[in-house]
Amino acid sequence: MLHLYDTATRSVRELALREPGKVSIYLCGPTVYGPAHLGHGRATLSYDILRRFLEWSGLDVRLVSNITDIEDKIIERATRENRPWKDITTKCESMWFRAMDGINVQRPTDVPRATEYVDQMVELISELIAADSAYVTDDGVYMDVESVDDYGALAFQTLDDMRAGGGDREVVGAAQKRHPSDFVLWKFKADEPTESDPSWPSPWGAGRPGWHSECVVMSLDLLGEGFDLHCGGQDLRFPHHENERAQAVALGKTFANHWMHNGFVVDAEGEKMSKSIGNVSNLLDLIEHYDPRAYRLVLLQSHYRSPVKLGQSMIDAAVSALAGLDAFAARASKVAAAEPDSGIIDAFRVAMEDDLDTPKAMSIVFETVRAANTAIDGGGEAGPLVAAVMEICSAIGLELSAGGDDVDDDVTAKAAALDQARADKDFAAADAIRSELQADGWTVETTKDGTSVRR
Repeated sequence: MLHLYDTATRSVRELALREPGKVSIYLCGPTVYGPAHLGHGRATLSYDILRRFLEWSGLDVRLVSNITDIEDKIIERATRENRPWKDITTKCESMWFRAMDGINVQRPTDVPRATEYVDQMVELISELIAADSAYVTDDGVYMDVESVDDYGALAFQTLDDMRAGGGDREVVGAAQKRHPSDFVLWKFKADEPTESDPSWPSPWGAGRPGWHSECVVMSLDLLGEGFDLHCGGQDLRFPHHENERAQAVALGKTFANHWMHNGFVVDAEGEKMSKSIGNVSNLLDLIEHYDPRAYRLVLLQSHYRSPVKLGQSMIDAAVSALAGLDAFAARASKVAAAEPDSGIIDAFRVAMEDDLDTPKAMSIVFETVRAANTAIDGGGEAGPLVAAVMEICSAIGLELSAGGDDVDDDVTAKAAALDQARADKDFAAADAIRSELQADGWTVETTKDGTSVRR
């Protein structure tokens, strides 16, 4: 049975399923106002690995992951650039899924958008007002957090311990709030809506919903009460997830059974970051400059709850390790097919069911690769070992390439020219050569040792 750390209880416990054989998961998705960054990649890859393992285990997984397509940062950018807000959200959502496809993240079962659920959010807020858990002020409608007995459970704090507010997504300094931690549910808009700054009607006045209500209505609508697992980055634990939970609790609804949060991507000093690795500033850059599988391997070799210090040496090491795994796959392609070694598969399953211990799972992969290579060299029985490696890699979404395409002299010369352009700091020329090779179907990998190409 799968055991995962539950943020709410601060303990590793069994993921108890509401319905046998089926797993219902809600993952907080992106706010689409810019390209997907490295932190987004960690979250989506972590839960993609979980989802693939669950499906490999024979479970039917329904994964809902939303798109926040109306929010302060979207409006601020639209206003600053004098553009329709829908133009920004449409293009950025397209970029998001291009990045997700690039790192081989499976599409969610459902992708609800906030703007599709405004009516349901208005209904939710109306119910909270009727239950005396929300109230109207001059600038909006606020949640009364004191109406929720255990508010702060995901923050590990009581109301008395908490600092005021909830980040830059809130209406800051609202003088009529009953408690400093009350959060906005509906923001009034006095001006007429524009292409850059929209609004919707409500019983209390035109405006738009606050950030914290959309996931409540989406998850309960699509997954129902008591769904199995709510996921997201550690930065969402409070206030966002706590504020979601509070609204459901205030209305007497059973919300998520289990809470799962992944750790941050951090810099060398341990500070949270979303950009790094030289000239790589987002996931699309990462995909362009490196083997897209490298980020998955980095995360597989790190525990999902631990911070990851992502830097050039770590990416280079992952690219090198992937080259070794691909070389093994090419060599193993000549080994006769066999059933996977059951002991190795059992050890993998035990590791993954222990709070998704992917570092242990990867150590099993590399140990089995070494054993298989030894068996091949000695003429021993390598088939079950090879099959076990392939089975595990498939279960965690780590695709291996057996090659089979010779690199001709022209392609080799272009790779050398790319390295020379980088040495000359002519990055525009290097990028042009890289794009040309990629357009011809080559995967281009650049490390400190130079550029290599493969199909």
